[in-house]
Amino acid sequence: MQAVGTTYPGGTWGLYRDGELVPGGGEPLEVTDKYRGTPWARVDGAAPADLDAAVAGARRALSRPIPPRTRRDILLRAASILAARREELARGIVKEAGKPYKDAFVEVGRAIDTFTLAAEEAPRIAGEMVPVEAAPGSEDRLAFTLRVPVGVVAAITPFNFPINLVAHKVAPALAAGNAVVLKPASTTPVTSLRLAGILAEAGLPPGYLQVVTGSGGAIGDRLVEHPGVNLITFTGSGDVGRRITQRAGLRRVCLELGNNSPVLVLADADLERAAAAVSTGGFLSAGQKCISVQRVIVEAAVYDRFRDALVARVAALKTGDPDDPDTDVGPMISEREAERAEAWVRAAVEGGARLLVGGRREGPVLYPTLLEDVRPDMAVVCQEIFAP
Repeated sequence: MQAVGTTYPGGTWGLYRDGELVPGGGEPLEVTDKYRGTPWARVDGAAPADLDAAVAGARRALSRPIPPRTRRDILLRAASILAARREELARGIVKEAGKPYKDAFVEVGRAIDTFTLAAEEAPRIAGEMVPVEAAPGSEDRLAFTLRVPVGVVAAITPFNFPINLVAHKVAPALAAGNAVVLKPASTTPVTSLRLAGILAEAGLPPGYLQVVTGSGGAIGDRLVEHPGVNLITFTGSGDVGRRITQRAGLRRVCLELGNNSPVLVLADADLERAAAAVSTGGFLSAGQKCISVQRVIVEAAVYDRFRDALVARVAALKTGDPDDPDTDVGPMISEREAERAEAWVRAAVEGGARLLVGGRREGPVLYPTLLEDVRPDMAVVCQEIFAP
């Protein structure tokens, strides 16, 4: 499926409903090249009526169940198409997410694996026997369970992994026979629309994947509360996850939320290996991931050696244009987010923390930063910074 229109380098897109692109009635989204800040794509936003139509279409699709073997074949074909278009998809992620090319290329590979694994499970979904005959008086009784699709899955996905975290929600849901209404992050919707076209090309019947776009306030809340939705799956911040659980009522909710767990480096560790792992874990995706390394607690006996090894590795990271295949750290998702993170760093330094490397910002790019002598009450310690 090709994007319609040529005004923008990344195309002009509608919503994806019942197997085709359709105009949206909401506020349009302008997707920018995250490094250059220039317009890259335009996507129609969804109005409430568009969301209602998407949910209704998903429910209609469920009236025509897809056999497990057919689900497997569709997902395998989708994985094959993803592999054939890996370069194109990676280049799109570079633009709309600002992710360095080498990381975007790896992410598409992970999405291929996700679809393949989901395909393998589609024919294996089974129930089990329940040994009720072990209970007195039930010797002549038989009990068993069946696993059936939950129904319409509302999937709300973040910007930081615009294909693989979408795949994490869409592929297993389709493998289990569900229909999905997907709301991607408003900053990175194009990859989701491309993925919807790939699944249609792979043979997914119309209606089983609907894509609606818009802000969380305009569309996300309404999707969470929609009576036609059976399960909500969300990846994002803890605050939004809490709000979703409050709005979901008795419906099932699956959440993958933020994190600020420490890495511990003990005296018997391989310090070079630990420094390499922390450097990768802290600055991949510009630190914008829920498993990013933010706090490192080091045993005193090896603190100086580990710190020096880590500083050397972080200082050597190449930062800047994500199109450059050698770039390690690209821009954050927006200049506003980079300014926020820079302010947290500045506040820590003003509060007594020592800047070891980084700390400077150029537009949406915050250079990889290390601080020591921080206090537990500083924002860079007690909150999730979601930055490098």
